[in-house]
Amino acid sequence: MSKVAFIGLGVMGYPMAGHLVAHGHQVCVYNRTIAKAKAWHHEHGGQIAVTPCEAALEADFVFICVGNDDDLRSVVYGDLGVLSGMEASAVLIDHTTASAQVAREIAVIAAQKGVGFVDAPVSGGQAGAENGALAVMCGASAPDYDSAKKVMQAYAKTTTHLGPVGNGQLTKMVNQICIAGLVQGLAEGVAFAVNAGLDAKQALEAIGGGAAGSWQMHNRGDTMVDDEFDFGFAVDWMRKDLGICLTEAQTNGSQLPVAKMVDHFYEQVQGQGGNRWDTSSLLRLLPRNDKPS
Repeated sequence: MSKVAFIGLGVMGYPMAGHLVAHGHQVCVYNRTIAKAKAWHHEHGGQIAVTPCEAALEADFVFICVGNDDDLRSVVYGDLGVLSGMEASAVLIDHTTASAQVAREIAVIAAQKGVGFVDAPVSGGQAGAENGALAVMCGASAPDYDSAKKVMQAYAKTTTHLGPVGNGQLTKMVNQICIAGLVQGLAEGVAFAVNAGLDAKQALEAIGGGAAGSWQMHNRGDTMVDDEFDFGFAVDWMRKDLGICLTEAQTNGSQLPVAKMVDHFYEQVQGQGGNRWDTSSLLRLLPRNDKPS
């Protein structure tokens, strides 16, 4: 078993770090809010560090799961960052959904210190993290990926090596682009079913085993019908991710008309106070004849 550090105990990182303990690894955690780290320690044991650097000392693997590019840089660089504490031959694994640019940037600086790097964004949501069933998309050298894969299996259903550093983040962008269109289509379908006088849940069950079936339909369909959105992957986070996608599209010549449209819809959801609602709250923008106008 390995000595590891985990930086960032949000809704994803908290259970992921717990799975590492459950699989026998020695885990030291750091979180910007110390109360969250103390709660994790009370539940899982392990150790708590007061800086990212301290957490990374003597670690074989350092995992990061924070909010965005700036958050990532803040825990990687500087005297208090993880690279200051990591030793040569250790591997830094980043589970943040961030830009491909920052992944490549960190990989170069890590390599100067002899540290390996894997950009490894995840999909599967909070439930996937809690159940140890995440899909992990990895960009790395083959040796770094092979080394990290053995440890990531503590919380992964699948891990895929997609080529060099940056390709993991690019693949996560594909994931978010696809989800944006799926959720909007599902929202329109649910609203249509209700307005047509159907039992919307029964209709979703009927079509869920066919070509229209998706993770979103099976995991969010019923809650959408019930107008429940106080959980799950927040609109704020999805807008951050779609912003990354739209910026990358400008550099590679892609056109993302649906993603751009859905991002605008999420902006409207934010305007209704839905910043922390689940992404399925796109339904709130559509008229339903079972709701007051």
